[in-house]
Amino acid sequence: MKAPSEGLLPRFLEALLLEEGLRPNTVASYRFDLVRYLAWLADRGIVPVRVVPEDVQRYLKTLKDLNPRTLARALSALRRFHRHLQREGTSEVDPTTTIDFPKLGRELPMVLSERDVESLLATPDTSTRLGLRDRAMIETLYATGLRVSELVSLRLSQVDQVAGVARVIGKGDKERLVPLGEEALAWISRYLAQARPLLVPDLTTDVLFPSSRSQPMTRQAFWYLIRRYARAAGLDCRLSPHTLRHAFATHLLNHGADLRAVQMLLGHTSLSTTQIYTYVAQARLKDLHARHHPRG
Repeated sequence: MKAPSEGLLPRFLEALLLEEGLRPNTVASYRFDLVRYLAWLADRGIVPVRVVPEDVQRYLKTLKDLNPRTLARALSALRRFHRHLQREGTSEVDPTTTIDFPKLGRELPMVLSERDVESLLATPDTSTRLGLRDRAMIETLYATGLRVSELVSLRLSQVDQVAGVARVIGKGDKERLVPLGEEALAWISRYLAQARPLLVPDLTTDVLFPSSRSQPMTRQAFWYLIRRYARAAGLDCRLSPHTLRHAFATHLLNHGADLRAVQMLLGHTSLSTTQIYTYVAQARLKDLHARHHPRG
């Protein structure tokens, strides 16, 4: 006989994918939070369909060391899971309805200075095929502000070197054209001529930036590359591919770009998502003023 909780999580995750259309990365985040939660319940002999608000409160106290944003994500996973059980008739009540989300302040993203970006770009050894590929990738990331998933999935056919643009397929399969800029184009051209034929000698993939095994690169693999180059450049080890997306947007605004233009380049659906970078730019200018103005 199956345990009452058996199969609840797989069915919930399947519903998120097939019925609600959430992206696999989002579903993976829910799975991570819920596996931890269900293990905690199992250790205490608590069946998920019999959870009460006090159980949820006790569990959340075990996560007290998490930052508010991560805690809010965990609670969101629990709330969505229990609402699903109630909607499916598996559980009579949702034990999370009376629990408040932690208050979230405006968290400004980490942004590299233009000098830091130059240091990072200069780190790969471009005398090697992998170093040349990595330099072209980082140049492309900084020039376009792509999400890392968009970068590693770029195909040869999506890059128009004559027009100087990349045709990017973003969230919700929405397509946008992003200018590459002269510097990134030059490195892409050099990479395509000198390094990519060595990485894909049999032309088995049309991915623009393949791995050393001639396969599409994973997001995690590129994340490790960025971290390694950041350490080599003497930069903050928390740097991630998304940090260059933040730098792209903030540096554009610092140099007078229109907010709506930046929104289009980033592929943001809502302008409010892009507005976080105006706060970053203002914070950066205030810091510069405080450090360099004689009366700062």
